[in-house]
Amino acid sequence: MEKMIEVQNVTFLYESNDQDDVIKALKDINIEVKKGEFVTIIGHNGSGKSTLAKHINALLKPSEGDVWVKGMNTKEEEETWNIRQTAGMVFQNPDNQIVATIVEEDVAFGPENLGVPSPEIRIRVEEALKTVGMLEYREKGPHLLSGGQKQRIAIAGVIAMKPDCIVLDEPTAMLDPSGRKDVMDTIKKLNREENITVLNITHFMEEAVNSDRVIVMEDGDIVLEGTPREVFSKVGELKTLGLDVPQVTDLAFELRKEGIELPEDILTVDEMVMQLCQLK
Repeated sequence: MEKMIEVQNVTFLYESNDQDDVIKALKDINIEVKKGEFVTIIGHNGSGKSTLAKHINALLKPSEGDVWVKGMNTKEEEETWNIRQTAGMVFQNPDNQIVATIVEEDVAFGPENLGVPSPEIRIRVEEALKTVGMLEYREKGPHLLSGGQKQRIAIAGVIAMKPDCIVLDEPTAMLDPSGRKDVMDTIKKLNREENITVLNITHFMEEAVNSDRVIVMEDGDIVLEGTPREVFSKVGELKTLGLDVPQVTDLAFELRKEGIELPEDILTVDEMVMQLCQLK
């Protein structure tokens, strides 16, 4: 399967407020993401996950090592435009990405900057808004939308640029549960139906359950990696890192401590119900 992202021995250094103090935000990181894969990166604040996301979009360049996006090295300045077209990025606050006063004009902004012909832009805008379920709002002002709706418009703006990969840096952090569900349903649909590679940076454990792979970061290092079942079965280790697990997984963990025989890798309510019904 084709590699979409390769992070090879990447270290990133930055200076703290104390000019003499250099901090390693990333420490010899190695990651591969294949085309069409859905990867979630979790970790608490300061773990390095957002720094890593900015490397994939060439917003930051490695101090050591290399980042490749569809075979393009982010250190090569002449590839920056192509890299950002290939790996679109959605940030935490949609207001920072919305630039127009009308929804359809905002979604058209990216393709216009790529030099896409006007007839093609109209087609892309309509398709992108349909994909995120926001076509009926095309003539509305973004300021009239909810947080979840604004984030879906921000995602539509990225989709309209026809990226092969979308990097989402805590896209649901500012949303209520309903908005989070809408945005995550949209992201999963893009991955499943459009085969768009997704790299989702989050601190909501439930968002990682349906990923192909979960990567756990701590202090600039990758400390755990595997399928959601493999990672979240290590409840004690995750709690030691100060991280939560999906609520139903945590419930199973507590019940096991009370002597109830349940599997370690329960991830959903349906799985929990099935296992409890099988108990004698």
